[in-house]
Amino acid sequence: MSRVYAFANQKGGVGKTTTVVNVAAAMADAGHRVLLVDIDPQSNATTCLGLNARALVHSVYDVLLEESAAVDVVQSTQWRGLDIVPSTPALAGATVELNRLSDPRARAERLKSVLAPVLAGYDYILIDSPPSLGTLTVNALTVADGVIVPVQCEYLALEGLSQLTRTISLVQRGLNPGLALRGVLLTMYDSRTTLSRQVADEVRQHFQARTFDVIVPRSVRLSEAPSYGEPGIFYAPRSSGAQAYRQLTRELLRGDGLLPDGESSVAA
Repeated sequence: MSRVYAFANQKGGVGKTTTVVNVAAAMADAGHRVLLVDIDPQSNATTCLGLNARALVHSVYDVLLEESAAVDVVQSTQWRGLDIVPSTPALAGATVELNRLSDPRARAERLKSVLAPVLAGYDYILIDSPPSLGTLTVNALTVADGVIVPVQCEYLALEGLSQLTRTISLVQRGLNPGLALRGVLLTMYDSRTTLSRQVADEVRQHFQARTFDVIVPRSVRLSEAPSYGEPGIFYAPRSSGAQAYRQLTRELLRGDGLLPDGESSVAA
């Protein structure tokens, strides 16, 4: 059975897209079939996997408007086992189109509906949500089994997270009872600063067991990778950031029962 994870945080610049791209790549590298669904109009995940968002004929926008079937929009990447439903800047208009639907439930469940025919073909479906709590993010939460929340280790890191957790609770009650907070991920950590350590401690205090063990450090190499159209784990496999994302992927797979304790199928 496939697992669907939404990567969400309404605060931008927290490493959300970097996280979903590298986890998707690491899962595929470990032999899993992975579909990355880019529903962020900025299309950064699409670019990170080597596609030119402005040159695409069809995208997730067409799928959401039911003008194209998801199976016809899915694109293979150069990495075996990793496919993508790409985004284009036109997706910014999808919220307006979806909000015209008179039925609020149908509006929130459109992504779930259009992805249903392709779910069985993948072990994991990972959704890159926009940095907002609007219609597109609610769609991601409605189809997801779990939410992964990257949190930057900087001042005001927890700002807005209470609103996100409230949104998750609302979706759980009204649209998706099976939705769970899969985990909070600390990103852009700088061990040289007191602030990073304080933020990490504060996040762990608030979310306790729901915070992933791994912490993703600041990494220039991870920042360079998108300009080459590659996930960081392939562009700079020995960098500290790439190693952290490999570790995060092991943690996820182990939690999902797909990686026994003590076993490491995600290459370092």
